[in-house]
Amino acid sequence: MRQGKTYLRKNDQVEVIAGKDKGRVGKVLRVIKDKDKVVVERINMIKRHTKPQEMNQQGQIVEKEAPIHVSNLLLICPECTKTGRIGKKILDDGTKVRYCKSCGESIESKS
Repeated sequence: MRQGKTYLRKNDQVEVIAGKDKGRVGKVLRVIKDKDKVVVERINMIKRHTKPQEMNQQGQIVEKEAPIHVSNLLLICPECTKTGRIGKKILDDGTKVRYCKSCGESIESKS
């Protein structure tokens, strides 16, 4: 299976552009690089039925986030607050940064 390079990182704000949660915004919690998927906070919620693990514990239904493919997400630029395409460039000091192609500003996670 071919691995694509993802432009998303943990704590990025993203908007869903396809699927049942289309139009919703959330924060990236985890990036799964080998499957090109990310887990987004309160997006793509699923229910898991769990068995009791101990004698005095009850079984329960747990709601949690399922991974969503990166092609269904767009990064929100923190400067211009728009979704758009992202580019990569190398600065004079040799560091690679992501930048918003609509406003030209660098995208750095604020947390």
